[in-house]
Amino acid sequence: MSSEAIFIQVGALADGFAPQSNTLEKQNGLAGKRLTLHFSNGGTAECQFNDESTLNWGEHQDIAYRATSIRPEILFVDFLDPARENATLTLVADCRKGGFTLVYGKLPDETQARLDAFSRVEQGLPLTAVEVEFRFGTLDDAIATPPGFTDELIGMRNMYIYSPTERYEHIYLNDNFYAWQCLEGVEKGLADVDRCHYVKVTEQLYLFVWREKIIPTLGVVMIDLQAKRTDGKILGYQANDFAALSNFAVGAYAQVLNTTVYPRG
Repeated sequence: MSSEAIFIQVGALADGFAPQSNTLEKQNGLAGKRLTLHFSNGGTAECQFNDESTLNWGEHQDIAYRATSIRPEILFVDFLDPARENATLTLVADCRKGGFTLVYGKLPDETQARLDAFSRVEQGLPLTAVEVEFRFGTLDDAIATPPGFTDELIGMRNMYIYSPTERYEHIYLNDNFYAWQCLEGVEKGLADVDRCHYVKVTEQLYLFVWREKIIPTLGVVMIDLQAKRTDGKILGYQANDFAALSNFAVGAYAQVLNTTVYPRG
């Protein structure tokens, strides 16, 4: 009988994913570029790229960032939130059509993370203590339809190869939940069903966000079904002492295994 798989902290997950990772190359050439974000529900924000490694976000300056482009003129920009602890901001900007999605993600503190599932249900809380907020809008002076949530991934069963040693399966169950299992890698044998969100960026290109409930984890990943690639990040704590964050890049080769369509009635 095989031993039972054990959930690990995100720092250990990052170590497993790192060797020969299938992440995209960093997007260069952003130095001097400025994006003005006009939110659909009012207000604006300014993003100024100083160079290839730092940006200004509003009044906050010299913030380290990572940017990639899974398709031409579509930017994925990720950085630690300068205004909140244990939090990140992720901007997906379609510079061609002029729409954007901004994801505010925040990890729970140690007290929140150690509140068990039964107690959370008793208190009427979500099962996951990881928080996320989505804001949509348009870039600069673009006249465009902002992105929005979608159900186009629901029913898909996909496999993702993150490196020569790390392979996962996702099943997109419904508007709120997906199932995952590790086929090969540091989490081999682990599986769960977690809260998730789907945003359509453009045709066959999606922003997929998940929030895990056992180990505090936020995933923010672009899924390009046309190129069969993904790229994004995973945020969590480095270790069990909750002293440091791990916000690491992930990318994979993608394969649609099958799609389930439920009969009506």
